Amino acid sequence: MRLHILGIGGTFMSGIACLAKQSGHDVTGSDMNVYPPMSTQLMQQGITLMEGYDPAHIDPNVDCVIVGNVIKRGNPAMEYVLAKQIPYVSGPAWLAENVLKRRFVLGVAGTHGKTTTTSILTWILAEAGLEPGFLIGGVPENFGISARLGQHPYFVIEADEYDSAFFDKRSKFIHYAPRTLILNNLEYDHADIFSDLAAIKQQFHYLVRTVPGNGLLVCHAQDANLSDVLKMGCWTPVTTFGSQGEWQAKLIEKDGSAFTVLHHHQSVGDVHWNLLGQHNVENALAAIAAAHQANVSVETAIRALSTFKNVKRRLEIKGKVNDIVIYDDFAHHPTAIATTLAGLRSKIGTEARMIAVLEFGSYTMRTGVHKDHLQEALRSADMVVCKGTEADWGLQAVLAKFKQPTILSQDVDMLVRELVPLLQAGDHVVVMSNSGFGGIHHKLLEAIEKCSSKTN
Repeated sequence: MRLHILGIGGTFMSGIACLAKQSGHDVTGSDMNVYPPMSTQLMQQGITLMEGYDPAHIDPNVDCVIVGNVIKRGNPAMEYVLAKQIPYVSGPAWLAENVLKRRFVLGVAGTHGKTTTTSILTWILAEAGLEPGFLIGGVPENFGISARLGQHPYFVIEADEYDSAFFDKRSKFIHYAPRTLILNNLEYDHADIFSDLAAIKQQFHYLVRTVPGNGLLVCHAQDANLSDVLKMGCWTPVTTFGSQGEWQAKLIEKDGSAFTVLHHHQSVGDVHWNLLGQHNVENALAAIAAAHQANVSVETAIRALSTFKNVKRRLEIKGKVNDIVIYDDFAHHPTAIATTLAGLRSKIGTEARMIAVLEFGSYTMRTGVHKDHLQEALRSADMVVCKGTEADWGLQAVLAKFKQPTILSQDVDMLVRELVPLLQAGDHVVVMSNSGFGGIHHKLLEAIEKCSSKTN
């Protein structure tokens, strides 16, 4: 079939494109401002990517258009599809019908940690020789691609609560029919589509309704919001993880790089791996528990964790110049920001400086929904640098209350010019954004190099 994907550059839709291509379809796509790693992935898969939403991009003989949730009414390509009565479908619906049907689906849902946990679980199944299919909202280093058909029956999917399309406002994960479902955590996010936390809980309740009685829910034991969801109705066995769960961890190293796995308070093995932070330890516990449902032994899972390489844009080191390390991280919610910084702080100690550089990319953050939580989230940083937002919700006033030095710049180039002269050897600069951030990582590294050559 000839397929055209509108919004192909998003992490989810890029994965859909890869699965369609691997299924033997002729795939093209349109989007705006596509950046790595997804642009790189699409090119490597031989998928034609076109800039913008010109209706001329769509082959007159196209069989179906797959519509990403970034597409709205008024989009010229979408208006053309509607006017010409070209068949169209949402990404999640296409996935459910063409890939997930009759497969053993393992889903990973929650506000935070979905991409990492999905990647860990997929790697565990792969190392167990199960050759799982997967669709992940990022590019795991172990696989080098965000989606793969794999072999029947297992398919691991990042189960996102965001809406499916402009014509289907249900959460994506409603389409997936998981047999094993990880519920990592639940907080308020996506203020553009959810009016409050209760609205998100309702969607998670609908998701729980789709899990069969012979399946399994893997749920964080201490998350009160998830407890509320389960109280709304649960027809599936539940296993728990976390400090009060059936699956627990005892840290060997305080930065989370080594820990003992406990099942029903009994030690079942030690993990030594490359990831940092208590949040990633709990992500690993959830993945181990879910893999257990697929008959993967704990011993096999622990062995797999030792070779897990994480996901691009999760504390990914982009470069090191003059002993200044630049990281790229996808964190864009106060909880994710806090846990990311805490994990790095536990690794580098209290003597090294840690500079947080933020772009408020998501609708929730750029409209100031979580402004009252920013100071606490960034408490462990020695300096906080922010790119200004279009909406004036008082960011400057919020930063004025911080105890550590802060910088607020209205564009990326100005931010780089203001920050670089303040950096010193031994600094760790964590750039956090869920968008491309104007290529700031390269600009920082280049500016540090130039600054160094001037002083030498």
